[in-house]
Amino acid sequence: MNTYKLTAFEANGEKIIDEAIQAEHDEAAKELAEKLLAEKNLLDKTHRFTSPSGKLLLFHS
Repeated sequence: MNTYKLTAFEANGEKIIDEAIQAEHDEAAKELAEKLLAEKNLLDKTHRFTSPSGKLLLFHS
């Protein structure tokens, strides 16, 4: 399992969510991150999702 990092922010820079997500590979992790963002109604907020190697898998500003 790999540990990925999901972070979302308010417009003023306040951190809304800072979650670690465990997954076997990038695609599975990306699906989990998108699901979590949708559940918390954060898809329209600034967010980023990175892999353990620092690769940017999701980004919205």
